Amino acid sequence: MAQLRIGSRGSQLALWQANHISALLREHGHQVELEIIKTTGDKITDVALAKVGTKGMFTKEIEEALAEGRVDLAVHSLKDLPTDLPPGFEIAAITTRVNPQDVFLSINYNSIQELPKGARVGTSSLRRQAQIKAVRPDLNIHPLRGNVDTRVRKLEQGEYDAIILAAAGLTRLGKTEHFKQIIPPEEMCPAAGQGALGIEIRLGDTRMRELLSFLDDKDARATTVCERTLLNKLGGGCQVPIGAYAEVNNGELVLTGVCARPDGTEVLREVATGTDPVALGNSVGETLLRRGADKILEDVYGEAAAAPQQP
Repeated sequence: MAQLRIGSRGSQLALWQANHISALLREHGHQVELEIIKTTGDKITDVALAKVGTKGMFTKEIEEALAEGRVDLAVHSLKDLPTDLPPGFEIAAITTRVNPQDVFLSINYNSIQELPKGARVGTSSLRRQAQIKAVRPDLNIHPLRGNVDTRVRKLEQGEYDAIILAAAGLTRLGKTEHFKQIIPPEEMCPAAGQGALGIEIRLGDTRMRELLSFLDDKDARATTVCERTLLNKLGGGCQVPIGAYAEVNNGELVLTGVCARPDGTEVLREVATGTDPVALGNSVGETLLRRGADKILEDVYGEAAAAPQQP
């Protein structure tokens, strides 16, 4: 069987993900090695993500290793992968998706609604910030960077009254002790691809694509392609206030798209159904643009220190 080399970031969550894929590959008889690669996003930890403006900030160095043949495949959180991959790469598999929703974590409060006026909420996501401010404009949103452990520790030390993180990462790491509320998508639309892993390979590497085909989940691919198409239509990355959430329901896709001002004063939401993931994503994206998403995103890019291109 094949000797496979996996490229991964070195964070606790990234290593969990890479080891998870390694275990599945070993079950199929392959030998697997991990190569840990430090990315730009790992090196810049003191600046809000929306202000960094570096395309491929969590993937560029890993893709360089892939292109040079130092690794055979890369395991990513799908939401970190740009919707337009650089030339020479493809997504060979999208794994079975776990809960794509966001979670409210707090020591003393059970929900966003319970927070007192002026409470400090930690998140570096403009998408989360916008949707929180839409329902609670009186809350103070503060940047929150670092790995999952660091973020949870800052909550425990009292730096924040609450923080918002993805359910998937916390569940994978078994860090659910401060879960107070899994926020429904109608209140906080998740990021495109949240909860799924994307396995990236060199474009045209048919042998590797075949070896990894068992990891590709039909529903996960359909829903995330739909979400990523919407994101691409809006010209946004994961550091702009755009949410996209698709579900399979009775053989049809149901897609919710959200574009919002970071201060929560304007939230555009669109829901539509269809059977073609790409057509549905484009359609909802076009509708949001017609309703004013283009103006919102122009204003966001104008306010950022550097246009927050897709990481």
